[in-house]
Amino acid sequence: MAKPIVVIVGRTNVGKSTLLNRLAGRRLAVVADLPGTTRDRVFASVTWQEREVTLIDTGGWLPDHSLGSTESPLKQKVKSQIKVAIAQADAIIFLVDGRDGIIATDEELAEMLRETGKRVVLAVNKIDSPKQESQIADFYRLGMGHPISISAYHNIGIDTLMEAVMAVLPTPSQEPFTKSPEAKLAIVGRTNVGKSTLLNVLLGEERAIVDESPGTTRDSLDAEIQWGDKKILLIDTAGIRRRTRVAAGVDYYSLLRALQAINRCDIALLLIDAADFATAQDMHIASYIIEVGKGIILVVNKWDLVPTVQQKEFQRVLLSRLKFLSYVPLLYISAKQAKGIDRILPEAWHVWQETQKQLPQSAVDKAVKQAVSSHPPVGKGLRKLRIIKAYQDESRAATFILQVNDPQLVYSSYQRYLENQLRHCFGFRGVPLHLTFTKAARQGKRRPSRQHPLSGEGREVVQI
Repeated sequence: MAKPIVVIVGRTNVGKSTLLNRLAGRRLAVVADLPGTTRDRVFASVTWQEREVTLIDTGGWLPDHSLGSTESPLKQKVKSQIKVAIAQADAIIFLVDGRDGIIATDEELAEMLRETGKRVVLAVNKIDSPKQESQIADFYRLGMGHPISISAYHNIGIDTLMEAVMAVLPTPSQEPFTKSPEAKLAIVGRTNVGKSTLLNVLLGEERAIVDESPGTTRDSLDAEIQWGDKKILLIDTAGIRRRTRVAAGVDYYSLLRALQAINRCDIALLLIDAADFATAQDMHIASYIIEVGKGIILVVNKWDLVPTVQQKEFQRVLLSRLKFLSYVPLLYISAKQAKGIDRILPEAWHVWQETQKQLPQSAVDKAVKQAVSSHPPVGKGLRKLRIIKAYQDESRAATFILQVNDPQLVYSSYQRYLENQLRHCFGFRGVPLHLTFTKAARQGKRRPSRQHPLSGEGREVVQI
């Protein structure tokens, strides 16, 4: 099942960006006390109780009378994008301000949400203490069901909110990981980097409209091809624009479809325009692909436009900037001239096979413990990290579960070391590895209390 989309909507300054930051565990959106700070959406891949969702923040909904009788272009764009996000959502968090109570804008937005027929969870934000709980009763008038009181800033009520969201989402598949019958490749990248041209070359036909103007492809196009005795599904996606350039609803719809295509593919071919080098937006797209655990191949298009004398320096600087993708295949092509195209499908097939790899539990456990033996982790004070058991997740091929005595003893540097050792032993070229550290069940029995030799007080010693 594709990863569900959860959209946060509400009027300006109710705390939508603060809630997204709280759920994502890091500051992804600009937060300020001024209304209308968030003009465009921010996306985050969020895991809650082992369920992954794509979380989308939206701009603040403005009332019809807020800017006079004529809507400003900015207001029209914000409203259009909010409606597009709602149309694509599997669930909606309707956020209101508990301090302000219900105002006309909340009622207007509630009426619009009811008409969509979408699953909505009503969250009353800025309820910072039990004394304010009585303020939520009035929000029943919105007709959105039971209001849930939260404080995004103080991390109050977040568990209850997310439990309610998970309850209204489509039921996830409980089947263990199984090999896919065909490789699914999504062609992704910024606008006008040559995605449709590449698709047409791979298919050998003009399946997608190709034009010099950015954003020609508004939707995803799927095309199945037979490569030798192998079946491959190619997914061409609309260009992912920078957030500040997602101006109209149709462009925002294309952005959502692109993210959905990444969610349902096995391998993402990330096209980079050689003329623009590797931009920050390219890094953003790559990070999203890694977050959702898809195989990735970097494809530098328009390589023919880089002078021969500059190509070696280009490659050196590019590799330096993409150190975090050192395990990813890197291809240089010219889709327009059909140069280097013959390397794409063989490389994609190899990466796809890596995504299907299933390892014996004993082999994973042995490899991890040998890595620990060769390079023991640094402890915190007298406590040292001990890995009790390691195995591959049955539902996600490139995810490994490590049961440890205390997950807080895992440093990020040591996690990277273990990931590199797993790659050294098992490969996974082009596939992001996710290591999940969980607390192992206690082993053995408690020893009886005994007197501490210095203080004379009875202290309990636990065998772990």
